[in-house]
Amino acid sequence: MTLQPLPPGTNGDTRLIRTSLPLVRNDPRGCPRGSAVRARPLVQQAPKRSRRKPVEDFALGPVMAALDAVEFDGASPEFALEGISHVRKYTTGHVSWACTAVYAYLAARRQSESERIVAGRPATIPVREEWTSCEGLRAPDARGALRYERTAWGRRYASEDGGERELWLPSFNTLKRDRPAEEIAEAASVLATGTPSQAGFGDIHRPVPGSTALPHRVRVVGVGCGDGEYGVLADWDTARVEREFAAHARPALARAVTGTATNPGSECVRCEALAGCAGLPKAPGLLGVPGPRRPRKRRSVSASDLRAHDCCPAFFHLTRVLHLKSPAPESEPIRRGRTVDAWLNQQHLKGPCADAALPQEIPELAPDEQTTALAMIAEHVRACPLDELGPDEEVQVQKRLTAYDPELDTVIVADPDLLYTRCGGWIWHETKTAGSPLWEGRPLLESYPQLALAVLLMSHGVPGGDPRRSLIELEVLYGDGSRCLEVDPGDSDTVAEARQVISRLATPWAVDETYEPRPGDQCEGCEMLRHCAAGQSRVKAG
Repeated sequence: MTLQPLPPGTNGDTRLIRTSLPLVRNDPRGCPRGSAVRARPLVQQAPKRSRRKPVEDFALGPVMAALDAVEFDGASPEFALEGISHVRKYTTGHVSWACTAVYAYLAARRQSESERIVAGRPATIPVREEWTSCEGLRAPDARGALRYERTAWGRRYASEDGGERELWLPSFNTLKRDRPAEEIAEAASVLATGTPSQAGFGDIHRPVPGSTALPHRVRVVGVGCGDGEYGVLADWDTARVEREFAAHARPALARAVTGTATNPGSECVRCEALAGCAGLPKAPGLLGVPGPRRPRKRRSVSASDLRAHDCCPAFFHLTRVLHLKSPAPESEPIRRGRTVDAWLNQQHLKGPCADAALPQEIPELAPDEQTTALAMIAEHVRACPLDELGPDEEVQVQKRLTAYDPELDTVIVADPDLLYTRCGGWIWHETKTAGSPLWEGRPLLESYPQLALAVLLMSHGVPGGDPRRSLIELEVLYGDGSRCLEVDPGDSDTVAEARQVISRLATPWAVDETYEPRPGDQCEGCEMLRHCAAGQSRVKAG
């Protein structure tokens, strides 16, 4: 792929191709064309879009800032953390979590260095300079590139003589042991071949002072900033690095920079070619919120996001934007619902449930949780909506649906449990587990905003099909029965009700630039309570 001519709605230069570790992952929900655009950093949206961030949206932002102060400026952890507490774009909850993350990371580093000494390996010291593998060409190649740059974000360390290098890859919560082989191989290759460099926005990487000695051995280390657990993902000499790179990373890099297919999803928020993308349905005004007076960085939003923000803006920011999780075990209803959903999804990927063998137990659940979960599965199997479908109908499980609201510069995301065609229309099927019957006094779309969002998406032609034959189904599973409700997305009164529900939720979300806590009954048992002083005060007050 040469990206010539440039995608509609963009301008810039395609002669620089720069890759990062996320680009080499073979994500089934990723967008091949979006990755190819992202690998050309000098291609930008035209006219330019806002990149303003009133609040930090990267969980590790304050963590990296504090660690820089500790490792490069000689600050104590306490002084460094005091410094980030005064940065306006960091919320108090974010700073609280960052404090625990910094101490967990530093403890992991101390333990790792102790193990190196015991093993007879040289100590490592922090490296400020970014290592970048660069290759310049005399003439543009078949992709139109004159320069290739390969980068690997993380925290860098090296032995004093430069003979060994380490790259630590922090994750938000727990250690990610399942990083793909191509990502590990690419990280190791950048470590083994990269030279000290830095790049400003819209510029190539340029050499900076630093050790240019190439190592004979590299290590890639993963670390969970939530619990401080770490693990060595690769500990290779340069010969092993070359083999792993050739086997895993090189093919992945080729895929990343040459993709042409579109696959809209959450990553659309980062794509410079979004405005002119024909693969993403446009839905102006879908959320019922006018464009902001002060434009901000593009965002994505789902019905679950809107519900979380309505419950507590601070909780929304910590869990839905920063993606932080509590190390505490999930509650029984959440654990049960997740495992039931997982079983149903796996079965539906195989086909209808008519011939499914009911499980005797669910390994993820405790013995006293089995009966209710198995009864819920049996209730669904008894009346699976796929059982009566004809052989020519289409079935999609957990298919991500997206639409773009250009007025709000927002990507709307939904993940129906099931989508299937019937007589030319699409049926949007949601399955929920519940411990008690639905409360009859509250409107259905208000109780389940994901149904309201489904109505609006279908009214805007997502996922398509004959709107007169389309339908939304809600299947609620109990331990002693089930109930199936239907919503007509073509009914004008239903559409009006859905607009009202979504607009009420989206309006405060769209303008929020502080994400202040909203103390209430929900504070009891909140997974982010540890990082919320207002919530702790509410719980203590009773």
